Amino acid sequence: MQKNPVYIVASMLFFITACGSLSNINLNNIQIPNTDAYKLPEPALSQTEAASGLKEALINGASTGTQSLQKVGGFSQNAVYRILLPPEIQSLEQKIRNNALLNAAVGKELDKTIAAMNQGAELAAAKAFPIFKNAIQQMSFSDALKILTGGNGAATQFLKTNTSNQLTAAFQPEIKTALESVSIYQYWNPIVSTINKNKKILGLTADVQPNLESYVTEKAIVAIFSEVEIQENLIRKDPIKRSTELLKKVFNYADNNSNETKP
Repeated sequence: MQKNPVYIVASMLFFITACGSLSNINLNNIQIPNTDAYKLPEPALSQTEAASGLKEALINGASTGTQSLQKVGGFSQNAVYRILLPPEIQSLEQKIRNNALLNAAVGKELDKTIAAMNQGAELAAAKAFPIFKNAIQQMSFSDALKILTGGNGAATQFLKTNTSNQLTAAFQPEIKTALESVSIYQYWNPIVSTINKNKKILGLTADVQPNLESYVTEKAIVAIFSEVEIQENLIRKDPIKRSTELLKKVFNYADNNSNETKP
């Protein structure tokens, strides 16, 4: 069937008119919608990702923290963690040093005891990591999410709550063995005996009996938790420490949802 010539002409005129109208449009005034507004939101952090990423970070941090302390000089050459004499003896140290007879009797032993305590702590520090690692691996998703959004020190506090008793129970025998391995009691026992025999000269009313294993254990554990917290906070603060895609995703989530940034 042939089309009406009038219809064809009218259609051509409409097309030409429309093209002319389009040519007059100022393209600079056209508002192009922001395509970002139509992007699908990034997928939420899954339970597996949150737990796996945090565990990876904490295990690495605990390993780094404990390794730095178990090296030779990790305690003895560290101005922050160097273990000094127990408070009961430390308060008397200057009096002993100033007394010619007492200093001759135990002055060198004081120095050897300080060296032995630090060496013992260095030898025992390696025993902490397996305990930390086990506690981290047993962490639930709920714990992981709280720690991720809890801000600086949240993971370390979790470890303190969940490992302190176990760490002390496992650590103290190791400290004792380590102290014995460096013959500390060869120096320590004469010190205590000499102090107690001369307690009047030193202004004491009772004998001193400090528990060396407990004291060194406490100092070593405090140092280890401090180092672990330093490592934890570094990965929260420094994106460069987020060495894998999983760590980047997990701690980016933490950055955006941290309780420390909420009003």
